[in-house]
Amino acid sequence: MSREFKQGVQMGEEMSGNTPGNFCWVELSTTDPESAKKFYAGLFGWQPDDNPIGDGMVYTMLKVDGKDVGALCSMQEDQKARGVPPHWLSYVAVTSADETAALATSLGGSVLAPPFDVFDHGRMSVLQDPTGATFALWQPNVHRGAGHFGTTGGMCWHELSTNDTKAAETFYTKLFGWSAQHSTSTGMEYTEWVNKENHIGGLMQLQWEAPPAWMVYFMVESCDASAAKAEKLGGKLVVPPQDIPNVGRFSVVADPQGAFFSVFERAPGANF
Repeated sequence: MSREFKQGVQMGEEMSGNTPGNFCWVELSTTDPESAKKFYAGLFGWQPDDNPIGDGMVYTMLKVDGKDVGALCSMQEDQKARGVPPHWLSYVAVTSADETAALATSLGGSVLAPPFDVFDHGRMSVLQDPTGATFALWQPNVHRGAGHFGTTGGMCWHELSTNDTKAAETFYTKLFGWSAQHSTSTGMEYTEWVNKENHIGGLMQLQWEAPPAWMVYFMVESCDASAAKAEKLGGKLVVPPQDIPNVGRFSVVADPQGAFFSVFERAPGANF
């Protein structure tokens, strides 16, 4: 990460979630929804709002001050059977889920869930990029996306870790029209995703034994306090709190069911 990360967080506070190419939503698929609700409520102060969606299924909206942050739901049985672990899924806003899913296929991606309507809320599709990372498309209708960007308790960054950064860069720049800005200012190669001048996320080489994946960052007042609280609530620190020079401090956490996410704190006196 570099100074552009600051710009991304700052613009995140003003970005519209339904702007094509922006990240607009996050969703946790978990093996224990009740435990997850307690963990994230204790960590971020999120208020859960359960919504029955038929066949005994419940979709829980997660809120801060009445505004949506994201959602959680129970993992589907076919995912469990395939050994898919609990995970956060990042959504990107698009003008047409059908056209974008078709383009993704032509670029070497895979469609895991073909485009379908989510009541009158919008239309979505779940895709996998050529390197193996999963993400979702959201064509908004009634539901425009999250109401918190770059604010405490809300998402502020999305980062792809993969073993083939060149293939990923080619895929996403062609799929969403993102530009990629390369930096080595932190001593390692890091790529910023830029959507219409908005710095929305990053790309880096995998640093540990794990499949390629997108990770969501949530804004907190204190990285160290949040990391300690996460451990107390049953989470595990995958990466202990550490500094991003002149930007802030972050930590990677696994929740009690094993889903990964990061917490981020602005650096004291940072002008953003």
